[in-house]
Amino acid sequence: MNILEIDQLSLSFGGVKALEDVSLRVPKDTITTIIGPNGAGKTSLFNCISGFYKPQQGRITYQGKPLDGLRPPKRAGLGLARTFQNIALFRGMTVLDNIKLGAHVHMKTGLLGSLVYFGRARREEMAVREEVERRIIDFLEIDHIRRQPVANLPYGLQKRVELARALAMKPEVLMLDEPVAGMNREEKEDMARFILDIREEWGITILMVEHDMGMVMDISDHIAVLNFGKVIAEGDPGTVQKNPDVIKAYLGNSDIESLRRKLNPNREAA
Repeated sequence: MNILEIDQLSLSFGGVKALEDVSLRVPKDTITTIIGPNGAGKTSLFNCISGFYKPQQGRITYQGKPLDGLRPPKRAGLGLARTFQNIALFRGMTVLDNIKLGAHVHMKTGLLGSLVYFGRARREEMAVREEVERRIIDFLEIDHIRRQPVANLPYGLQKRVELARALAMKPEVLMLDEPVAGMNREEKEDMARFILDIREEWGITILMVEHDMGMVMDISDHIAVLNFGKVIAEGDPGTVQKNPDVIKAYLGNSDIESLRRKLNPNREAA
């Protein structure tokens, strides 16, 4: 069963085609990864799915229903949560408060009620805090920093907080835009473990953009390759590694062994 379907999506900025007739299926309960050289259109596709960009052509269907005309907050409320390539946290706020913001897409109390913080608003706020602390903070092993301002945290922990905020949205599909970019090896291994556990223990479908090919090949069930705004290959990691169009896009030649070294650096260390 496909939880998310993209059909013949096209997006242009002036005369520049960011996406051209892109079609993609995201099966439920899988980790699907979009890869491709810089400028291939990966983040543009994410922005179309989450509602930040409006494509000129095509349709995005989520759980069998089109997303046409829905703004980003509405899509998030339906279960499409995402993180960003550049960390988008409120740096002056604590870790706990940043994470709680993610849950506000599901809160029924209006802005005025939240400001008054009385009655229903207070009960709802307390329920959100309990859920965040009991489930998300413990799961991501960040209890020791929950009261610290985000600005005081190292980069790797900030990325983990952003993941926590996305989880607070209670997603059905979690969209991760370069979740391990800029991390050291230990941080990458931790993030990969969390992503696998989110899929396996929480039953959340993962759609990911990532450049770290070792991680991509290790944890992905399905991979789609974009180049110049077009899907040039799809399949499991082994199939994608051998695809000559993928080799050409990354290397400009047809050397399969070079592609394997490029796309699976862990193979050299084995």
